[in-house]
Amino acid sequence: MKEESERLMFLGTVEHTMDGKGRVSIPARFRDAIENRFGDKIVMTKGEGCVDVYPVSIWQELTQKIMGLPQLRRDIKAFQRFYIGGAQECSIDKQGRVLVPPDLRLHAGFDKDVVFIGISTRFELWSKKNWMEAEKRILETIDGHRDALAELGI
Repeated sequence: MKEESERLMFLGTVEHTMDGKGRVSIPARFRDAIENRFGDKIVMTKGEGCVDVYPVSIWQELTQKIMGLPQLRRDIKAFQRFYIGGAQECSIDKQGRVLVPPDLRLHAGFDKDVVFIGISTRFELWSKKNWMEAEKRILETIDGHRDALAELGI
């Protein structure tokens, strides 16, 4: 699976709406990348103001790395509780929708309008309002990001 996960690429930004039951249609290009390689299961967890979404096998690889960190450090234990403890496995239905669990909807401040942000081997699901605010902050500091990337040789 590692070879497949390295080729999986979620790219771009897609806006969608969430229905009254908390279901959202996963963009076709994201859904195809998941279903063709991994089936109909994904893992959702609490991100920084959003919901992070992973194919199950990529989540399992990440979990192994996180659990391999020093277990006696309080900051690592807190992160494990938040990120791994907040994770839930979800199924994509036949219409390409997923039910976002209520606690994750609350965490990310979802209302009707949501935005998918593809980030290589995972994607983020944001409330449109929160994404617009986050994007504004990112754009305000983009020069600093470019300098840091240049220092890293990217």
